[in-house]
Amino acid sequence: MTLVDRREAATASAEPDEIVGRSPGRRRVRRHPWLTGWRLLLVSLLALVFVFPFLVMLSTAFKEMTDIFSVPPRLLPQNWTFENFGAAFDGMPFWRYLGNTFLVSGLCVLGTIIASPLVAYSLSKVKWRGARPLLIIVLTTMMLPPQVTLIPIFLIWNGLGAMGTYLPLVVPAFLGTPFLIFMIRQFLLNVPDELIEAARIDGASELRTYLTIVVPIARPAIVTAAVFQFVWTWTDFLNPLIYLTDPNQYTLSIGLYSFFGQNDVAWGPLMAACVLFTVPALFVFLIGQRFFIGGISAGALK
Repeated sequence: MTLVDRREAATASAEPDEIVGRSPGRRRVRRHPWLTGWRLLLVSLLALVFVFPFLVMLSTAFKEMTDIFSVPPRLLPQNWTFENFGAAFDGMPFWRYLGNTFLVSGLCVLGTIIASPLVAYSLSKVKWRGARPLLIIVLTTMMLPPQVTLIPIFLIWNGLGAMGTYLPLVVPAFLGTPFLIFMIRQFLLNVPDELIEAARIDGASELRTYLTIVVPIARPAIVTAAVFQFVWTWTDFLNPLIYLTDPNQYTLSIGLYSFFGQNDVAWGPLMAACVLFTVPALFVFLIGQRFFIGGISAGALK
């Protein structure tokens, strides 16, 4: 009996579990096609529920006034028009509000990527006596709703004479955001301590170790924090409404509210203004989406 015949005989007499390399006690779980189809249908319906309001807003922005209130209602415009966008530009100083919003959002993102990773690094990789109490304080501030601290913070900024400026909107980001600090800290806990210890043994200072070792590794978490901060600041309505008094300083959220008060019946221009307000935040979110996946996978593998 040749060697080839022996291998064929062994393969024929082997159990199915042994052939596929599985333990004899495990059984293959067969997935029925209809179950996969139902899951796909359910996910598609849930996605449609969340996307449908945006589709209605987008289609209404390109509809004529008579087409908006047509019976029965139609999702797609019968006659496409761009006049609503022109009316939105004429109804408010859009470019000024857009520049103000980019200025505030950009400064907040800058403050976030400077302060939050630094605090997270000190709470995760630096051994000092006050790290645990400070972490408890950070977690405690996350439990306080903004409505509780709204009046005390307003009195502080009013006492400092910062009303009517961008300081109340920008300075808190340079002091660190509790949620983002906690998120980056959880990511840094997965970074091996041997890398940091090796840099310290080589004579690197704490700041150089942070900039050359920690920041490149934590880039997915930092970019994720920056995207979160940008979206929060871009869509923030309450703080600009409280602290900004000059109409020339208004952000898009306040400008959109003013436009709504002046054009509460003109749904076409209003939806066009909403589209112009939503697109930049959506664009930034789509750009940073791949870093979300990268941050999750990197945190699981490190």
